[in-house]
Parts: sequence; C-alpha cells; structure tokens
Amino acid sequence: MTFRGRRYKAHPAIVVLTSFLLVIIVGVIALKLPFSTKSGAITWVDALFTATSAVCVTGLVVVDTGSYFTSFGQSVILILIQIGGLGVMTISVALFRWIGRIISFRHRMIMQEMFAHSPREDIFNLIKNIIFFTLGVEFFGGILLTIHWARELPILDAVYMGMFHSISAFCNAGFALFPDSMMRYSNDLLFNVIICCLIVIGGIGFPVIYDLQAWLMNRRKKRVSLAVQTKTVLLTTVSLIIAGALLFAFLERQSFGETQTLSNRLLIPLFQSITCRTAGFNTVDIASLREATLALMIFLMFFGASPGSCGGGVKTTTLALVVMFTLARIKRKRRVNMFKKSVPIETVNRSLSLILVSIGIVSIVLFMLLIRAPGNQDIDGGNNFFLGYFFETVSAFGTVGLSMGITPELSIWGKGWIILTMLIGRIGVLAFSYIVIGVGTMTEGIEHAEENIMIG
Repeated sequence: MTFRGRRYKAHPAIVVLTSFLLVIIVGVIALKLPFSTKSGAITWVDALFTATSAVCVTGLVVVDTGSYFTSFGQSVILILIQIGGLGVMTISVALFRWIGRIISFRHRMIMQEMFAHSPREDIFNLIKNIIFFTLGVEFFGGILLTIHWARELPILDAVYMGMFHSISAFCNAGFALFPDSMMRYSNDLLFNVIICCLIVIGGIGFPVIYDLQAWLMNRRKKRVSLAVQTKTVLLTTVSLIIAGALLFAFLERQSFGETQTLSNRLLIPLFQSITCRTAGFNTVDIASLREATLALMIFLMFFGASPGSCGGGVKTTTLALVVMFTLARIKRKRRVNMFKKSVPIETVNRSLSLILVSIGIVSIVLFMLLIRAPGNQDIDGGNNFFLGYFFETVSAFGTVGLSMGITPELSIWGKGWIILTMLIGRIGVLAFSYIVIGVGTMTEGIEHAEENIMIG
C-alpha cells in the first residue's frame, strides 16, 4: 500500500480487522439478496448483525436462522462461520500457497501471532495441519450427527443438518437451525457428547492440538514434553468444565427436582458448562435460570476459550496467569512459575492489562446499552434489564452467543454496540488496543522522585 509516494505498512492488527470487515461486507450483501430470506427481505441492520455474528463466530441472532433464511441464506451463514472460525488470514495464506504465490513476511508474522506462542520455522506446516484437521473433525462430526438425525429426517436433510451443526459447534459459533437451540435434545446422550466434543476441540486452540499431535508422534522416538501453554490450557479447561458443571448442578438443583432424569441432571450442567465458554448452544432456557447461575455463566463467558482457537473471551491462559500471579504475590515471590518454568514478566503484565481493558470495554458497552434501556422492566423469567444487558454484553464480548432473549428486541443503537463488541471479542482486545492507540517501542519515561500513596 502506498501513500504520497511512501510505502505504508499496516500493523498486523489492522490487516486482520480489515480482512474481517471485508468478509462481513460481502456477507451482508449476500444476505440482502432476495433469495437469501424466505420473506425476500431483511433490513440492513439485521443483515449486518447476522453477518458479524457469523464471521465473529458468536451466535447471537436477531431473527431465527432456521425459519427466516432459505437454504441459500443458511449456506451463506455457514460459509461465514467457517471463514470466521479458521480466520480470514489463515484461509488467505493457504490459498496463496496453493496457487504458488509468495507470502509476505508481514502475513507470516500475523500467522505467527495468531497460532504460535513462540517463534517457529514451520508456520506454513502448522497452517496446513490446522486446515486439514478442522475439515477432518467437522466431517467426522457431521457424519455422527447425520446418523443421529437420520432417525427422524430424510437422508439429505439429515446430512445438511449434521454438517451445519458440526461446523457451527467446532467453530464455537452457536448457530442452530432450531428456534429453541438444542433444548429438544437435552436428554439425548450421544448428541450431547458429540456436540460437547466438537466444542471443546474447537475451543482449546490450534497450537495446543498441534503440540499434542507432535508429542504423540515423537514421544517414542525421543524424549519430548508438552509446552507450558498446552499444559496450562488443558488443566484450566478441564478445571473450568468440571467446576462449572458442579456449580451449575448445585445452583439449579431445585429446578431439576424429581421431574428430571438422572441423565438430565448430568447432561444439562455439563453441556452448559462447556457451551457457555464461547459455543452458544443451550439445552435449557437461559432466562429461567437463577441469578446466581447467570453470574456463573457470565464468569465463564468472560474468560472464554483458549488462544489460537475459534472462540473468544479473555482466554483461559490469561485466567491461569492471573491466578498464579496472585498466588506468587501472596507468597511474596516476584516471578510467576508454571510447570517448573518461569513466565516472562512482560507476559504477566500484559495479562493483567488485558483483564483491566476487557472489564473497561464491557463496562462502557453495558453503559451505552443502558442509556437506551426501556427502564427497570422485567424480561422472561422475572430478571431485570440490567442483568439481561450485562449477560448480552459479555456474551458478545466472549463471542459466545447465549442470550436471555433480548437480542431481537435491541434497538438500532443497541445492535450497533453489540456488533462492535463482537468484533472486538473476535480480533482480540490487545489487537483492538493497537488499532486505537497505535503501537510503538516501550520507553522508560520520565522518572521522578518516589513518594508512596495508600491503597486498599
């Protein structure tokens, strides 16, 4: 790109944002086509909201996907989900390599930042494996789901349903072709297991999957160990899933009562603990849950999935670092150690900054939504609008897609802020910060004489 005779080099964050915006624009145009919707029309705002939600793999919807869009419109949404899940730059680099084009150093650096925690020479091999692994898992999941739906649908419809929901689950998108999401299948053990597995695999991050693959292939040939990031992601993910399911079951124990079967009492908490980490499917009415349960889900949605995955949120590794930093300070230790390795101080500082900036973004968006709120009214289940908007904001930020039912009722003002929040959540808070304030070399600044102040 040139500007007044000078070559302008855009920051990788700007390149990623631009690529997402271009795909969203194409998606909006495709959804506006008269044969994309059954009524032949959709407003520009709703088309923009739907395209953004699909590309950002969020799953928040202002219109029902299954009944409002035609097969063509649903296919457009599915393509947007796939592009958004893999990442626009990932697909672009893969296509360039396939047709023999040279990949710029800047694009290599973007891939490096997206999918690797440390410099590596085999970045192209990593991208190739990511694409083949994604398509393979989605295809296998689609076959299993096809078998499930073949019991109640014609085979072609079963194949379509299976592939749509397999891609949506693996990409942590949360788009479903049923108005009640997955509530009708809350008792189906096989269905729940398949969806949960797809969500977890898509949410732990491609670097972790690649590291696990390399470890399994080479552990017999030579002594190799998993990276600290891989161990951290796996431990944090399992801990959050188990803790979330147990707390959900405990908080909603009266709701289940004697009317629910034992499988329901196990499947629903487990499914919701997994899905509210960025997937967006639900097997229970969200608006009917207790406020304490909703608070638990907000916590899980805020931290979301893992780095380099299809999901959003602050990420599991950030949560782990903050916890270990707190423990280290309690023990009066300066360094943060994990799995007998010391984490760079700069990484710890960035994780703390990430938490604070994320809280600030969620707070600002929530305040903006409340400005146009219709007052202290009740929504489904008797929960007030404040909790509903708070839940909606964190769901958009974490690219989750769960809602208490207020998404279709949002005004143009509200939809605009949720669209912006979904974009920020998908490209990442740090990348968004670079775009807003720019990036440069950190300097020491002016150092004055020290004087203490009281805190706490």
